[in-house]
Amino acid sequence: MPSPKQPFNLCDYFIGPDKLNRFGNNIAIESEGQSLTYRDLAAIVDQWAATLSQRNLAAEDRIALLLSDRPDFVACFLASAKLGLICVPLSTFLTREDLEFVLTDSGAKLLVTEHEHSVRLGLDSQPAPCPSIDINAYSPRSTEIRNTGEWAATADTHASSPCFLLYTSGSTGKPKGVLHAHQSIPRTVECYAGSVLKMTPEDRVYSSSRLFFAYGLGNSLSFPLAAGATVVLDPGRPTPERVAAIFSQYRPTLFFGVPAVYNSLLQFKATGGEVDTTSLRRCLSAGEALPGRIFEDWKNNVGLEILDGIGSTEMLHIFISNRPGHALAGSSGQAVNGYRLRLRSDEGGECARGEAGHLWVNGASAFAGYWHRDELTQETLRNGWVRTGDLYTTDDEGFFFHVGRVDDCFKVRGLWVSPLEVESAILAHESVSEAAVVPSIDDAGLATARAFVVIKNGEPNEDLKQRIRETACQRLANYKVPSQIEFISAMPRTATGKVQRFKLRDLGPEGRGAN
Repeated sequence: MPSPKQPFNLCDYFIGPDKLNRFGNNIAIESEGQSLTYRDLAAIVDQWAATLSQRNLAAEDRIALLLSDRPDFVACFLASAKLGLICVPLSTFLTREDLEFVLTDSGAKLLVTEHEHSVRLGLDSQPAPCPSIDINAYSPRSTEIRNTGEWAATADTHASSPCFLLYTSGSTGKPKGVLHAHQSIPRTVECYAGSVLKMTPEDRVYSSSRLFFAYGLGNSLSFPLAAGATVVLDPGRPTPERVAAIFSQYRPTLFFGVPAVYNSLLQFKATGGEVDTTSLRRCLSAGEALPGRIFEDWKNNVGLEILDGIGSTEMLHIFISNRPGHALAGSSGQAVNGYRLRLRSDEGGECARGEAGHLWVNGASAFAGYWHRDELTQETLRNGWVRTGDLYTTDDEGFFFHVGRVDDCFKVRGLWVSPLEVESAILAHESVSEAAVVPSIDDAGLATARAFVVIKNGEPNEDLKQRIRETACQRLANYKVPSQIEFISAMPRTATGKVQRFKLRDLGPEGRGAN
């Protein structure tokens, strides 16, 4: 990688002359029955760059993408980098209210989207979602590769030039923009992909997490394109049936998922569904902590470890990870090469082994700051160190164990309770499919733990509650055992698959809305 002030453009990193000489005839993308080589992708990027250059956009103007996982997403993202624009990938799960907020907050000049999203969000209706924005809506078909003779020059960018703006999901508040430079993606390739994935041009990659997430962007764009490998893009919802069908049809060698997806695949297989994993050589997970039970069940059923890790939008991708042959159930793994980690106490001192502390991380893929949120940037980014908002412990081998998000942990009898620890104990019961724990108040007005449980099959009843509680009692200190257990049909989740605990805290008895 060049130094921050040296000329560098992310588009050239992936499809510049050197890359095309090496990988030009390799298949870059397979999607909806279409295969594109790296030379095909470069031609489509040039088409998009020529189109965007006619839109009266200046360097570092924001261009928003509201696109499904198709080749045009990759091409438009790289075209914006080529032109020196700041790309703003948007979640296709956004409500119109959140879309309006992000477009206004980012100051985007252009929104590129597909008609299906335009119609769903009423983008052609009045009033417009953002009066100052230009909207380019189109119907995706087989990506047409044309040599129009149109060409757009690569902008004079540097490694530290702003390149893209990723908005957080906003599950507990308004989304905030996380700004990354041209150098951020190559840093994650060097660190995580280089030390954990060890991807080759022969690999075939599939991620159930979408491109507009930091995790999915790395999985489906950064890592396969840097290696000259093939990525499988699918715009559909990753139900277990659909994921299993992709395994069978496209034969990926690397699969990136989140814990909920792995759990749904295990349940699908347990009820007679066919899940052909014979092509896989590596399975990866992030998004939230992977329960040890899912790790063990997947290993027993599939014969492969799930390499769990933790990353963040601020660091762009994973900075703590398990390694092949050196994975520990219930752990996020060890520090990824190129990253330094600290656990700090509430007072700011260093934590001892086994002591829970606030996780801070330092690495070259760190974000440049929050978009127009200077005070929050100063709170989160200090002298190159990023405060993650997670509580962790470590063991003597340097494995990190997630205690929980700082905002999720709570006290009972004056002692800290980790929802993840309690959930893991509940998941040990054979009837439990999913569990989530939140703070509550008991009948005496005292603090307690409240568990929400999704069962695999059968009827929820008081006897099952008692048996689940007994399982928890065998594994937890008494004050951590939930005095309240509620059955629900499904967990509320963000678009990234994380449990929305704040919604559970608002539920009344037996999962009904609070009165």
